[in-house]
Amino acid sequence: MQNFQGVGVSPGRVIGTIRQMPKPVSEPPSGEQLAASISTEDAIAGLKTAAQSVHDELKARADKASGDGQKVLEATALMAKDTMLLKSAAKLINKGTSAERAIWEAGASVSEMLHNLGGYMAERATDVLDVRARIVAELRGVPAPGIPASDAPFILVAEDLAPADTATLDPLMVKALVTSGGGPQSHTAIIARSLGLPAVVAAHGVDDIPDGTEVFVDGAAGSLTVEPTEEHRTAALTWLENAATLAVFDGHGTTADGHLVPLLANVGGAKDAAKAAALGAQGVGLFRTEFCFLERDTEPTVEEQAAAYKGVFDAFPGKKVVLRTLDAGADKPLPFLTDATEPNPALGVRGYRTDFTTPGVLERQLEAIATASRESEADVWVMAPMISTAAEASRFASMCDAAGIKTPGVMVEVPSAALTSASVLRHVGFASLGTNDLTQYAMAADRQLGPLAELNTPWQPAVLRLVQLTVAGSLEEGNGKPVGVCGEAAADPALAVVLVGLGVTTLSMTARSLAAVGTVLRTVTLEQAQELARLALSAPDALDAKAWVRAKLPVLEELGL
Repeated sequence: MQNFQGVGVSPGRVIGTIRQMPKPVSEPPSGEQLAASISTEDAIAGLKTAAQSVHDELKARADKASGDGQKVLEATALMAKDTMLLKSAAKLINKGTSAERAIWEAGASVSEMLHNLGGYMAERATDVLDVRARIVAELRGVPAPGIPASDAPFILVAEDLAPADTATLDPLMVKALVTSGGGPQSHTAIIARSLGLPAVVAAHGVDDIPDGTEVFVDGAAGSLTVEPTEEHRTAALTWLENAATLAVFDGHGTTADGHLVPLLANVGGAKDAAKAAALGAQGVGLFRTEFCFLERDTEPTVEEQAAAYKGVFDAFPGKKVVLRTLDAGADKPLPFLTDATEPNPALGVRGYRTDFTTPGVLERQLEAIATASRESEADVWVMAPMISTAAEASRFASMCDAAGIKTPGVMVEVPSAALTSASVLRHVGFASLGTNDLTQYAMAADRQLGPLAELNTPWQPAVLRLVQLTVAGSLEEGNGKPVGVCGEAAADPALAVVLVGLGVTTLSMTARSLAAVGTVLRTVTLEQAQELARLALSAPDALDAKAWVRAKLPVLEELGL
């Protein structure tokens, strides 16, 4: 019995046969020259046509997708038209290089540049390599790389999955995802959680397992086992029985002793909001507004934005909808707003900071939010990303007041905001912890890198301490401001208990996680949650923090979470 250990990113216990992702598109021969019968002009035109076809195909798939999948596909489609990529390839063609070899070399250069920049820009490196393979396939007239076809459900195994592949997974055919690379916040992890698929990342060696091998995957434990035992088969059957229960949330987040913890959903648009409402979400804890700005060379009008926002607000009449203002920059560059040449975009002009360099965009967005809010029945709260100081919080609150927005707030994802939360929250009505970025910045660990997966987890005691400090600051001087969590940490049922114990007032997550989190919360009292929070804070590292807490929550093992 062979066991592979990785990082569990989405719970579930399944048995099935594996299918390996097909080998990638082969590299064009080094030094391959342009055929004598083809002019450089025709070769460049053909390359642009192939790139446009790849863009159009990805965009068409994006239009049929929703949520995280839609955003990933849209971002990848944009990369197919990236001017830096195409201009670099054109220069090589003008020197006599074949179109296939030119886009291959250009893609390698752009990818390396993005990877070396680190942080969010490093996430785009994979997108470039995916896009170049698709363009080469288009030039060759062969199918683009993708998920293998199968007549029966299977467990998909790969070194890593391209964003465009993870975004269009069919959960009826793919029973689980296992990759040898990637990290807990990779595209694979995020999409797996949104689809409710058991998933394990950073499981080194799994891409060498032969096709057709029967395996047992435990998404919570982060393991894959070859030659499952009867015990494994029983565990998989139990998971199937529990899955029906864990798919239904009754719309009431509470601990065993009646302490209310509203469970909200993270959404990216009206389709997401409608699905979240149908799954019982008690509101929206993170409405990402970037979708309205993607695929554009110019800023959307106030009217266009207001119409898009109202679609989300209307899904939750009378309930709280927390909207995050535009989080542009880093991995979400916008031609009319951000500088793609920044040496370190993760630490650059992004989120709220874009108002320093391009004033007016945020003001107009707030105007659109206020307009949509007046035309809906939702209780609209608005928060700014990447707030670092009390002065920034004060200025944002003033901007909201001028726009007629009643409840301004801040994202706490920069450690300085957590350390000075009392001062920051003095100026606004609430805070929401973005644990993905907070962890990345606190641990100085790129959240996409598999080798850093153990560092890049919100179970790190240092990160939990920052959560505790944020809550403590909210209570100073009688502030009593609500502090929620909208990062991926909230979707982990065990960590959700710890967060409640630390004093977090609301939890927001992918809608598919609501039932599991709600089920586990109802098994503990507030006092027990506080005891588990103290236990996690006392741990020497993230592994012990997680293990110690899980050992005190037997319901997790019973449910396979």
